[in-house]
Amino acid sequence: MPLSDEEQRILREIEENLKTDERFAQKVSGTGSMYAGAIRTVKRAVFGLVVGLVGMVLALRVHFMLAFVVFAGMLALTLLIESQLRMLGKVGARDLAQNLRIPRPRRPGSDAD
Repeated sequence: MPLSDEEQRILREIEENLKTDERFAQKVSGTGSMYAGAIRTVKRAVFGLVVGLVGMVLALRVHFMLAFVVFAGMLALTLLIESQLRMLGKVGARDLAQNLRIPRPRRPGSDAD
């Protein structure tokens, strides 16, 4: 079914608005990520797990109940990571993996390109 002239005009207006919307362009282009918030949350939660592990070891020296409280916090962070990764799905997980890759510095004299 072909579009009427009015519908085609409305469609052209929508396309023009999308072309000029910078926030939308950043989200769908390679420079921005639709998953940036979830990726940031996962990174922070992983950092929290590392800090929690150190905190739990130190808390064991004070009292076992304090260490248990720290462990419960680490469990909550793990559940947060799991829920964020589930929300990301396969495409978002690939995006996360690409964001986590750190370029390796080249050794002097290496010819690998």
